[in-house]
Amino acid sequence: MRLQWTDSYEIALALLDKFPDTDPLSIRFTDLHQWVLDLENFDDDPSRCSETILEAIQQAWLNEV
Repeated sequence: MRLQWTDSYEIALALLDKFPDTDPLSIRFTDLHQWVLDLENFDDDPSRCSETILEAIQQAWLNEV
């Protein structure tokens, strides 16, 4: 499955799998943005991201920790 910015929950799960010992609240949004872009299955325009999207990803990741 190809991930896009609207797939915040699935992105959060992928990040949790890739960075299991990372506290989602300790990540700067600039780093989070890059980590999402670096995910193997991510395929979306980097410029379509917003702070609201990054907050949703962070919150979903936090909920899964």
